[in-house]
Amino acid sequence: MHVGKLVFAQLTGHLPLTTFRRCVAAYGGEHKIKSFSCLDQFLCLAFAQLTYRESLRDIEACLRAQSDKLYHMGIRSRVSRSTLADANEARDWRIYADFAQRLIGIARKLYVDEPFGVDLRETVYALDATTIDLCLSVFPWAPFRSTKAAVKLHTLLDLRGNIPAFIHISDGKLHDVNILDQLRPEPGAFYVMDRGYLDFERLFRLHTAGSFFVTRGKSNLRVQRRYSRAVDRVTGLICDQTVVLTGFYSSQNFDTPLRRIRFKDPKTGKRLVFLTNNFRLSALTITELYRCRWQVELFFKWIKQHLRIKQFYGTTENAVKTQIWTAVSVYVLVAIVRKRLKIQASLYEMLQILSLTMFEQTPLNTLFSQIQGRQSDTEAANQLNLFN
Repeated sequence: MHVGKLVFAQLTGHLPLTTFRRCVAAYGGEHKIKSFSCLDQFLCLAFAQLTYRESLRDIEACLRAQSDKLYHMGIRSRVSRSTLADANEARDWRIYADFAQRLIGIARKLYVDEPFGVDLRETVYALDATTIDLCLSVFPWAPFRSTKAAVKLHTLLDLRGNIPAFIHISDGKLHDVNILDQLRPEPGAFYVMDRGYLDFERLFRLHTAGSFFVTRGKSNLRVQRRYSRAVDRVTGLICDQTVVLTGFYSSQNFDTPLRRIRFKDPKTGKRLVFLTNNFRLSALTITELYRCRWQVELFFKWIKQHLRIKQFYGTTENAVKTQIWTAVSVYVLVAIVRKRLKIQASLYEMLQILSLTMFEQTPLNTLFSQIQGRQSDTEAANQLNLFN
């Protein structure tokens, strides 16, 4: 006799299924489909992410072993690897991309007051990209080098809660700076990025939209100092200057003054040069904002360790993008559940427990309240935990 909801069903109960059906309808995802709906496909892939399944055969074997529980998981069709492979190849990946964006919108509202290390009311984004290596002979649609293929995951991370506000998946050849063309600048928000995004024509678009940026200057940057502000050198600050660009092209692309801050890291002794169009915040706050950019690096390492985005269930572009967007959806869904149920466990701990309890019927709050103790700071750092 079935008593209580399965842990998997409790988790997916937080999905906005009406929104999912709208995404499916928008791209005709179930045109001429009689069985194995888009929702069945999504739930199978979500199960694979949560339980660390490595292949379609692996997914099929696990779900068939629990065939009497599939209905209670929300899966209404028989699961076979050929059907799942066909669905991953044929059904538009944009269905799952749009749905992930809807989940991101829900999560960002829940984490809007989450602290991130700097006392600032404005939204702060960290922009970066990571490369996922592939085999060129198996994935010829994603060229990177002469003997290598790859996809790039370009991510704009909201530092309040480490929620990806924007994601773009491209082949490995697309240069990082081109992603600035696809962003819709948010007035008043801060965009923190490394030197790979130093393109003054594109940065000027952020400036004219009322957004702020913080980046690092290159060694060949040509500027002329206009004004210097006093700094406390004890903090590591060397100078805080107003400058104008003097390079032939850069001065035409960005013809308004910029702020240049030189800083010597007290721990490493490394000298850093920061550029920003914000003149209101203190120089030390600007350096702290750039330090927080490291969160996007941790995000990339974390999802590569704990989500299935390095080995793929299909070889087509559609299958790869479907799997990545499903992984993003699972990440955001667990973050939503953590916030809604006020769970104290870290995201890492939640995923580890969920991977072993998908078919149990324990209430989620009870499941995670049974965690005794916390990981030490060293262990947490080694696991690259987010949401601590």
